[in-house]
Amino acid sequence: MFILLLLLLILVPIAELYVIIQVGQAIGALPTIGLLILSSVLGTMLLRSQGRLAWRRFRSAINAGRAPTREVVDGALVVAGGGMLIVPGFISDFFGLLLLLPPTRVAARKLLLSGARGRLLMAATSIGGASRARARQDYDVDSTAHDVDRPGPQLRG
Repeated sequence: MFILLLLLLILVPIAELYVIIQVGQAIGALPTIGLLILSSVLGTMLLRSQGRLAWRRFRSAINAGRAPTREVVDGALVVAGGGMLIVPGFISDFFGLLLLLPPTRVAARKLLLSGARGRLLMAATSIGGASRARARQDYDVDSTAHDVDRPGPQLRG
């Protein structure tokens, strides 16, 4: 996992630079810089509007008395998408825009939650097994327990 993260931290900026250079050669340096600035401004505006919407839905779910699972995931995806749009680069802009647009965010949320459900089920199964094992060993194996006399309630007279 660490190596995968390290590779991403190295390869993503290299890919971003490559795409920026290619776009710069195709349309010129100033229009490329303008597009990067425009995408950052657009990302900030989309992050603000979609973030407010996600927050309203979160509050609505809480007020309705239901677990805001979908709303929490949507909020996290909005923050991630906005962050990707604010960071300069066309590849991150593309994926950030996908996370900020509601139809593609729904698909990303379903994909994320389907993977999380499987991991949660495995974790719950292993935790349940561990607690059952502890329950079987919930006795004094070494006979080291002893009774403690506790004073009863004191009567005042």
